[in-house]
Amino acid sequence: MAFSNGMSVDVEEWFQVGAFETTIPRDDWASLGSRVEDNCARVLDLFAAAGVRATFFTLGWVAARHPALIRRIHDAGHEIASHGWDHTRVFTLDPDRFGADLAQSRAALEDAAGVAVTGYRAPSFSIDARSPWAFSVLAEADYAYSSSVAPVGHDHYGWREAPRFAFQPLADSALIEIPVTTAMLGQRRVAAGGGGFFRVLPYAFSRWAIAQVNREAGRPAVFYFHPWEIDPDQPRVAGAPLRSRLRHYTGLEAMAGKLARLLGEFRWGRMDALAAEQALRAEPLALAA
Repeated sequence: MAFSNGMSVDVEEWFQVGAFETTIPRDDWASLGSRVEDNCARVLDLFAAAGVRATFFTLGWVAARHPALIRRIHDAGHEIASHGWDHTRVFTLDPDRFGADLAQSRAALEDAAGVAVTGYRAPSFSIDARSPWAFSVLAEADYAYSSSVAPVGHDHYGWREAPRFAFQPLADSALIEIPVTTAMLGQRRVAAGGGGFFRVLPYAFSRWAIAQVNREAGRPAVFYFHPWEIDPDQPRVAGAPLRSRLRHYTGLEAMAGKLARLLGEFRWGRMDALAAEQALRAEPLALAA
């Protein structure tokens, strides 16, 4: 069976990443050189060449400063969705502050694109066992779907006990959560949905993982990456920890070529379309009160 897998882009600047959140103060962001428009232009060219439409989970901070970029993404046929306002992790917020973050981001995105925003992805997949209350806030704000859970263990993120595939986290809401893709290596779940794992590991791993999810699990895969990942000329942050620098900079030179290959070998589509399809198969687990 051929699946249309979910292709997504987490739109943020090179300095707004989790690896540098303790190194680059937010107060410095406005003074740093922006690269997001040029990087997104390259991403749009890759998608156009492959005939792929995707979802761009975008920071409100970026949309407020680059509204023409948001319009360009929308005009090319891609979905505009929320990545929060300024990449603050959800589990560091309370429900009121999270609701305010959602509202501020949505306003900037909708003002720029002129369309309703109904999808959300938490920065650094930060809806986890510490923050299941976030689903109630999303439902109250009339979001149709979220793709905010990484059902693995990781030192930066992860909800190991969460389901691998689409689920309905609230008993009284149609909101669905579509976790980022994991594959099974024996009895062990392994992250296989893109990002740094795609950059660092051989391409054959991602091809195997996506094919496994499609064939053996009978499900579409959910893949993500960031525009800065195809930018090998971005500034180097010398003061960041070695581990963070290795994670952030490894594989940048090869990323665009690997993406082009991935786009050509599998079928891809927008996350809103995937959410509509998976809503019929989403398991009602009611993980959140």
